[in-house]
Amino acid sequence: MAKEKETNLFDYTEESIKSLDWKEHIRLRPGMYIGKLGDGSSPDDGIYVLLKEVIDNCIDEFAMGYGKTIEITIEGKQVNVRDYGRGIPLGKVVDAVSKVNTGAKFDSKVFQKSVGLNGVGTKAVNALSDYFKVTAFREGKEKTAEFEKGFLIKEYRQEKTGENNGTLVTFIPDDSMFRNFKFRMEFVENQVWNYCFLNAGLKIILNGKSFVSRNGLLDLLERKSNVDEIRYPVIHLKGNDIEVAITHNNDYGEEIYSFVNGQHTTQGGTHLQAFREAFVKTIREFYKKDYDASDIRTGIVAAISVKVVEPVFESQTKTKLGSVNVDAGGPSMRQFVGDFLGKELDNFLHRNPAVAEELKKRIEQSERERKELSGIKKLANERAKKANLHNRKLRDCRIHLNEEPPSKNKEAFIALQKESTIFITEGDSASGSITKARNVETQAVFSLRGKPLNCFGLTKKVVYENEEFNLLQHALNIEEGLDGLRYNNIVIATDADVDGMHIRLLLMTFFLQFFPDLVKHEKVYVLETPLFRVRNKQETIYCYDENEKTAAVKKLGSRPEITRFKGLGEISPEEFAQFIGPGMRKQLMWLEQGDHIQHLLDYYMGKNTPDRQEFIIENLKVEMDAPVEN
Repeated sequence: MAKEKETNLFDYTEESIKSLDWKEHIRLRPGMYIGKLGDGSSPDDGIYVLLKEVIDNCIDEFAMGYGKTIEITIEGKQVNVRDYGRGIPLGKVVDAVSKVNTGAKFDSKVFQKSVGLNGVGTKAVNALSDYFKVTAFREGKEKTAEFEKGFLIKEYRQEKTGENNGTLVTFIPDDSMFRNFKFRMEFVENQVWNYCFLNAGLKIILNGKSFVSRNGLLDLLERKSNVDEIRYPVIHLKGNDIEVAITHNNDYGEEIYSFVNGQHTTQGGTHLQAFREAFVKTIREFYKKDYDASDIRTGIVAAISVKVVEPVFESQTKTKLGSVNVDAGGPSMRQFVGDFLGKELDNFLHRNPAVAEELKKRIEQSERERKELSGIKKLANERAKKANLHNRKLRDCRIHLNEEPPSKNKEAFIALQKESTIFITEGDSASGSITKARNVETQAVFSLRGKPLNCFGLTKKVVYENEEFNLLQHALNIEEGLDGLRYNNIVIATDADVDGMHIRLLLMTFFLQFFPDLVKHEKVYVLETPLFRVRNKQETIYCYDENEKTAAVKKLGSRPEITRFKGLGEISPEEFAQFIGPGMRKQLMWLEQGDHIQHLLDYYMGKNTPDRQEFIIENLKVEMDAPVEN
């Protein structure tokens, strides 16, 4: 009998070479195209990227002067997007949404400064949707095609129509890829507002509600800020292919929104770095004083939008701009932004001496505070170094957000960086369980000792004087701002009891008070862990609330075993691995448009006002009056 040929894991033969069509490749490697999958609980989850890819095409039509209205409806899991642009040429409707490297975006004359240039966006939406339908309306005719998971299931003949030119796309994300997903309308509205701010005069109708901006980035800053808290009226500057809005408030940190060709670059890039450098340089030259850069930018609230030909992004999700010239053979981004601010901001400050004086006062306030902290910071840094040598508060991971990606496997490394997470927990048992269950490549654990200090109303001096806060900011590497942040996700992981909720509230106060940019840039989450385990000999169900427990008991029947988890330490490491893995349920610390941090802290952490008492009583009544499922 012939001996079977042994196979080696590292054999590299003809059988090793695989050919995937476009659908298979997108579904096998969705992270390359839309970032993480997620369930819709975070604004950068994949379902919102799918929506963005469809809207981007509508925006490109508006930017080229076609169609001033976009209509979006979201009903449950189905999305419809209708624009009134030129409409896809009818003979290419199927190809435009199902053949990679097919589209008009490759012709720079047609789409000079487009968001999407790779011809991939709607193909990814198609491949990652249970159902996808596209209809093009053009010159009195229409053409429709339907797909399932990227497979063409029906192509309709061209027909006459009375509809205006444009395109209608309907899609339902694939529930097997985006498990238990749900669209959160506050995230969608934020997306829509950004489109409007960047395209003054564009009208977007979302589920019947109209969104429009007349003043671009000026409206963005006024909506993001509380008018009573800003130090001077928003400076609004516009030029060819660039728009900037700037003000300061009394918060710590920086809050700068950056955009390229209408794309919100949440990870920044060369245009953001150019703005930060040019702003500091212009301010120093205007006041003829060598202010520290951190003093100039502390408390800044700003936005920059640029338009470039063929932008180079670091990934298909277009969240970070790479090295690029503004036009072919034109100036670098650094020179372009620097020249614009050097002239326009300088001119504005000369023409508006009252604004210039208020800006100077804010910078010098930051300078005084920094100098007062200098001695304390030195001692605190020394304590932090000793603590890192002699205790195990931080169980670190191997891949960090602030590392430079290698030249090889760059996309895969960036994807892992986005997964980098630090869990902040309290007590040895809880941190021990998470430490044993975590992914050591991308997940770190920071263990608190007891309840943190209530820092509401205190100055940043307390961050250096309090050992727990000092060590935490060093673990995160955020002393000098977000640039050095080591983890993309900061997850507060506390017990689901009264003490755990109190610790959670105190940590949230810490981040909002001293590092608000972490919250505003959507880095801080709260871990959701199950309250109950319901099981019989055949099945185990984890439940996050009473309603889920009731449903689980009903499903399993015959008196299943019910366990109530009182603390994180009661969950075994083997079980914990399920709750901090790819399907992790975590709630984002989210600020609504117009919410202001100091008002929130005053309301929830200030003196026990009648308003807050009434809020608690009313919500308690709602909870008690809620129907109980049988």
